[in-house]
Amino acid sequence: MCLAFGAGWAYKVGCVGKTSLVLRYCENKFNDKHITTLQASFLTKKLNIGGKRVNLAIWDTAGQERFHALGPIYYRDSNGAILVYDITDEDSFQKVKNWVKELRKMLGNEICLCIVGNKIDLEKERHVSIQEAESYAESVGAKHYHTSAKQNKGIEELFLDLCKRMIETAQVDERAKGNGSSQPGAARRGVQIIDDEPQAQSSGGGCCSSG
Repeated sequence: MCLAFGAGWAYKVGCVGKTSLVLRYCENKFNDKHITTLQASFLTKKLNIGGKRVNLAIWDTAGQERFHALGPIYYRDSNGAILVYDITDEDSFQKVKNWVKELRKMLGNEICLCIVGNKIDLEKERHVSIQEAESYAESVGAKHYHTSAKQNKGIEELFLDLCKRMIETAQVDERAKGNGSSQPGAARRGVQIIDDEPQAQSSGGGCCSSG
């Protein structure tokens, strides 16, 4: 089967390296220079997970305050959200909490949330404790990950786990819909399940493009 997801969403909180994570995942590229996102950019990644073809659409959105109001345009139809903070910047972690509140208010509990502590290559400069971050993620029903775009650590695991969770959630929604018991908004996101020829199982692969 083929699953086409609505936009997977990653939100930037000031220079946390979120765009670097996306580029490392999609194109295996890393640039030491800070990359500023203006409004949003769109990338795709094709995966094969458990015999299912997955087309992952990723909106890489700007985190500057002046673009805040544009957020709902990109996340309202999302199946998953990746909220990234810089482990050396306590303020970036606090801003992630604000985005969690907004997402839960707007989309409820159906969206799969990931909270990501990036720049673990700067561990000696850490200002956000692992225990605090992981405890918070658990308290809001999110999963926490540790990544380094520079060292290419934790990124494949992050996106693969998120994709699996989005597939599972989509299948639950489909079954609930068939039983006539789907929750309001469950059909909001654009997950389509289409019969397709069986594919060989693998954990990744495919091409990636930006638009």
